[in-house]
Amino acid sequence: MTRHPEDERRWAVARVEAGTPVATVAATLGRSREWVYRWLARAQGGETTWPQDRSRRPGRLARLTPAEVVEAVTLVRLSLYNQGLLCGAQNIRWELDELSVAPLPSLRTINRILAREGLTHRRTGRYTPKGTPYPALVAPTVNSVHQVDYVGPCYLRGPVRFWSLNTVDLATARCALEPVRSRAGQATVDALWATWHRLGLPGQVQVDNEMVFYGSPVHPRGMGPLIRLCLGQGIEPWFIPVREPWRNGVVEKFNDHYGSKFLARTDVPEVAALRPAHLAFEQKHNSRYRYTKLGGQTPLGALQRAGQPLRFPPTEAAPPVPLPKPETGCYHVIRFIRSDRRLDVFGEPFLLPPEAEYAYVVATVYVAQQRLRVTCGADLLVEFPYRLR
Repeated sequence: MTRHPEDERRWAVARVEAGTPVATVAATLGRSREWVYRWLARAQGGETTWPQDRSRRPGRLARLTPAEVVEAVTLVRLSLYNQGLLCGAQNIRWELDELSVAPLPSLRTINRILAREGLTHRRTGRYTPKGTPYPALVAPTVNSVHQVDYVGPCYLRGPVRFWSLNTVDLATARCALEPVRSRAGQATVDALWATWHRLGLPGQVQVDNEMVFYGSPVHPRGMGPLIRLCLGQGIEPWFIPVREPWRNGVVEKFNDHYGSKFLARTDVPEVAALRPAHLAFEQKHNSRYRYTKLGGQTPLGALQRAGQPLRFPPTEAAPPVPLPKPETGCYHVIRFIRSDRRLDVFGEPFLLPPEAEYAYVVATVYVAQQRLRVTCGADLLVEFPYRLR
């Protein structure tokens, strides 16, 4: 006759307490002696529920996300969604960082929380950006605006790593790729110079806030190699807001194309073959890839149709670093100003007037005048003396 598990355990304990050897009880039930000893120990513990099964779940999960972090992720996601803002894992993580939530969850953890809480539903219809106007650059003509970004580190087979300086001309979608083994100042200057020899010199260059582009937070007015190189060629650099990579959306989207079509598919066995492989991919993209925004034309087809003469660097070799300090020109820093009204220009703070709160401002450094002018839309908010070093 088959006993209920709890009855079986009570019977085994009772027989042992009555003097029956443990080995005999175990053999009678077809159990091990360890099984008998385990239930005997529980019975002697004095709990009335000792015959019942216990959960095997550990009392503490070492990698369990704290409940307060889960709640913060949930609330931030709902807040972004209700405001009509982008509410993906990356945007949620930026907001959590702004709120100083600790520990800061990874993107993978945030996605798991959203799935577990049923917060993965999408908006219906096309997303329409809302909120504060942004001073986006327009590109009416060839080479009026280039977007530039570093991708990497990328790896060849083995320990060899490199970065790729990717540039896209907004008007024609032409790209240029320059692989470098280091992002040091001279390597960046050489890569930009080679890029301009193929695409032509732009009127404006838009980049993110990587230190190699602007210089150093220790010397925020020192003008890094990119700023000096651009101003020396009559080019205006633009720095997008911190932690808003989508403002460089064209080159960011191209980076995805570069990753899936080149890095994932191209076998580059040695460093010597790295640049030729990149140039071949660049030529293939510019001559074969067709864009809807270009009316189905290729980037080179759009360039030919524009019929606009290009301007190229004056020398074959890039100028050596350190570059001379420019005496003319200007460069721009775009920032979103919060309630503290603090404008951060490469680590140096400036206090702005109340009308700058919760707005995007453009801080323009005029080199010849040694002035920093802050504008919001068409309005001049404030001007500071800005002695360059």
